[in-house]
Amino acid sequence: MTSRQTTLFLLAALTAVANEPTPPHETQAPAAPAHDQPAAAHVPAATGHATPTPAQATAATGHDDAPAADSEHVAGPQLTIHPPSPQQAATSEEIASLLRIGLNKIDQGDYTSAELAFRQVLTEKATPEQDRSALMGLARTYRKKNEFTKAAAVYETLIKQFPENPLLPIVYLELGRTQRALGAYKPAITRFYSVINTTLKLPDDNPDSYRQLARTAQFEIAETYFQSGDYEQANRFFSRLKLLDLAPEDRGRAHFKSIYALTLSGDDEKAVSGFRAYLDQNPNDENVPEARYLLATSLRKLGRYNESLAAALELLRAEKKYSQSDPKRWTYWQRKTGNQLANQFYEQGDFGSALVIYQNLANIAPDPSWRLPVLYQIGLCNERLHLYERARESYQTIIDNTGPTPAGQPTRRQDLIDLYEMADWRLKHLTWTQNTEAQIKTLFPAQQEVAAALTAHDTTPYPSAAKSPEPVR
Repeated sequence: MTSRQTTLFLLAALTAVANEPTPPHETQAPAAPAHDQPAAAHVPAATGHATPTPAQATAATGHDDAPAADSEHVAGPQLTIHPPSPQQAATSEEIASLLRIGLNKIDQGDYTSAELAFRQVLTEKATPEQDRSALMGLARTYRKKNEFTKAAAVYETLIKQFPENPLLPIVYLELGRTQRALGAYKPAITRFYSVINTTLKLPDDNPDSYRQLARTAQFEIAETYFQSGDYEQANRFFSRLKLLDLAPEDRGRAHFKSIYALTLSGDDEKAVSGFRAYLDQNPNDENVPEARYLLATSLRKLGRYNESLAAALELLRAEKKYSQSDPKRWTYWQRKTGNQLANQFYEQGDFGSALVIYQNLANIAPDPSWRLPVLYQIGLCNERLHLYERARESYQTIIDNTGPTPAGQPTRRQDLIDLYEMADWRLKHLTWTQNTEAQIKTLFPAQQEVAAALTAHDTTPYPSAAKSPEPVR
């Protein structure tokens, strides 16, 4: 089969597939690699198949600190373009159709077909612009598949074969992100500086676009320092960004990340003042709930317990106009903050503060799988405070809602069965405690403190320490 016949056959096959409904599993792009570090800064990204306008002259601080060109790079297979002879070449229209199909397949999440289409273009007698588009599409396909080593190799080929490419700043930007995903932080930073430097050499016909791309590169430099664990440099670069003429949401993100870097570096004193300034200046930013959590934990690490409790309660009692803007995010950080601080207060014997937080936690969601375990914690706190009737109410509510089901009803979840058994045991133990205290009071009126000692040193088959429900993610 000649190259032209192959191209026509491939076009027919891919077009047929493109016109069929895409199965659900093909429409979902693979998830980004999981990581345990803090959420990354949200910065503009060159996404999909759109061809962004090449960007901008640098707007601020940073490029004068650019490291010298780093010889370190991510190794990968080199891609060579081999056009066939003119007699076998596909027509320009057929090549353009292959490019369109490849881009559509990226959108649909069918990366195997996208790769096939772009690679076919590279074997044809395409124009330089078509070869350039095929390489860019192939690199983005590999990035979508999380095949970062292959993606880096294709980006390097694109830079080498098309050094005068007007989209070179975008190529450098995407290559830097790819190298960062591979953990090659120094080469990634070098590539982000290349974005800034190349925008300076572009014609000054679209300055706003150039500035936007340069700012994006500066975000990426700061984020790369953050992900590499160099929090001092991350704080420095994010602090610079928040001083630029950015959109409010971008300025808020930069401000948040600069303070977060202080927290991770262990400078809680500066972090506390920084988070308070951030919350005052950015009340509607999406990172506000996490900032309140970090403020509460930083205050606690500094031993400022009353302020920590106040910060936690402020998050738990947030006005609906804030929490309803992104309920999942707010609920997550409310639960995480409440669980962590209430447990810490409980373990240190500050049952009153723990009780206040648990009571607010119980109001976050009506779901029994959340509310009932929190009620158990409330019962424990009331027991330790000798508020026995209130403790009894909590345990009885749990028993009433988790007890044996009528015949024919579905079996309750195991976690609720365990909770029922624990609450039932605590209720029986509470009855024994109250009876014992009453007897001691009758026999030894002057030694009532003995009863309190029995409760304080209680040992039971179930842990007396707080046992908090896991936050819903």
